[in-house]
Amino acid sequence: MNLTFRQAKNKGFVEQLTLRNMEPYYKELGIRWDHALFDANWKEFENYEIAIDKCAIGCLRLSHDSCAYYIRDLQINPDWHNKGVGTQAINFAIGVARKEGFQLLRLRVFCANPAAALYERKGFRICKTEDGTHYMERELS
Repeated sequence: MNLTFRQAKNKGFVEQLTLRNMEPYYKELGIRWDHALFDANWKEFENYEIAIDKCAIGCLRLSHDSCAYYIRDLQINPDWHNKGVGTQAINFAIGVARKEGFQLLRLRVFCANPAAALYERKGFRICKTEDGTHYMERELS
């Protein structure tokens, strides 16, 4: 499996994948999709397309402030779940954060999302839980 991370250019692909993957959690929590917010964040975040042999199968979106790097979004086509893609994406994010000199990587994940277990296996710890969302972080020593 030749997994690559490249600058995402297909905003429509990323938005549709995110909508499809997050729909059950949004419904459960009464959240409405905000296209304008997605569009604004597209310009602010580092957007990566995850590809296997040049075929897009997911996206990783990162940002940072003065304190930490953030995984803003990690979406993978369900056909590729449980095949190590998420682990490699997290490793990529850790590498980016370290390269930029950050010691802390943070993220949010819906409590009901099975990805929370992956984040815990990758060393993230829950800092707080609020409104159906875990706030997690991992130190990058």
